[in-house]
Amino acid sequence: MNILTKLLTAPIRFYQLYISPAFPPRCRYYPSCSTYAVEAIKVHGPIKGLILGTYRLLRCNPWSLGGVDHVPDVGKWKPKPYVRPTDEDVDTTSTDE
Repeated sequence: MNILTKLLTAPIRFYQLYISPAFPPRCRYYPSCSTYAVEAIKVHGPIKGLILGTYRLLRCNPWSLGGVDHVPDVGKWKPKPYVRPTDEDVDTTSTDE
């Protein structure tokens, strides 16, 4: 992690450690906006990470439905759509005997 990444994530980490715990959870998205911003900066670098983090904050508003929104892969601007697991995806066979 380079120095610019550390400088950009330091205020977000401060918010996560000292300010956020004083308020009840209210983010409409998973992961939270601050976690998303830190991850975006680490994955995409400072410029694109800040753009993605800012766009995420703008989308987190009372009129947004929210939901699962992960950081996109390197080279992409939008993440793969989240597909909720179904009962068929869960292995129900037990190996305990």
